Amino acid sequence: MSEWTIGIIGGSGLYAIDELEEAQWIAVDTPWGAPSDELLVGRIAGVKFVFLPRHGRGHRLCPTSINARANIDTLKRAGCTDIIAVSAIGSLREELAPGRFVIVDQFIDRTFARESSFFGPGMVAHVSMAHPVCPRLSALALAAGRAAGADMADGATYLAMEGPQFSTRAESEMYRLWGCDVIGMTAMPEAKLAREAELPYALVGMVTDYDCWRDGEDAVEVSAVIAQLMANAETARRLVVELAKSLPATREPSPIDTTLDTALITAPAARDPTALVKLDAICRRVLAR
Repeated sequence: MSEWTIGIIGGSGLYAIDELEEAQWIAVDTPWGAPSDELLVGRIAGVKFVFLPRHGRGHRLCPTSINARANIDTLKRAGCTDIIAVSAIGSLREELAPGRFVIVDQFIDRTFARESSFFGPGMVAHVSMAHPVCPRLSALALAAGRAAGADMADGATYLAMEGPQFSTRAESEMYRLWGCDVIGMTAMPEAKLAREAELPYALVGMVTDYDCWRDGEDAVEVSAVIAQLMANAETARRLVVELAKSLPATREPSPIDTTLDTALITAPAARDPTALVKLDAICRRVLAR
């Protein structure tokens, strides 16, 4: 059992959390390059939170430019025990109207221009992504959202596209046929990397638009997305506060905390020391044994 340290990855529209007490921006170096920004560290209701603006303050980074490996590594180095990602999403279902919040539980990854793993030559690992989010953390986020007054939907499949362009009509209709419910540009490889880092991960999606599949609906434009984001942002901040208030006093261990126990495949004698140096935060628990 231990204290919670909640990492919050804030997406479009959520660039800071005003409710953080004793908040300070800190820089954390990583061997994977620069993260999106410094970390804003503080407490809410006695719980430590570490906030990272995914696109950087001022929204400087497009989805493909986000260094997800550095972002997850820096949150791990900052002592995070769990991560909640807050992301703008488009809807592929009539019932998921703009303004609704969605707890995502599955992904289809269509990104192609991003580094998607901490592992590679010299240190190989294969983690399971069958159940890509943490059910405990997702349930806590769902309850916190409802307490904050959000219109919450529980469970959705997220199509992760490369971007930065929005979908064509044909793509949007195809994703609906695939069984996808929402669409976004940032959850992958973020969720995969969180699993490799043994960090339980939950995604709270904020619906901003209907993508472009809906008859009579205007095509997605940034101005409309931003307007809905601003409306959603205050609710998202309240969700974080309600989450802090609702967390159990102690954090019981999660099975995700020990993911790498059954994932590392490279024999100890064959492991590249250079690769191990870069993995010092990600693999510290298993390599120290």
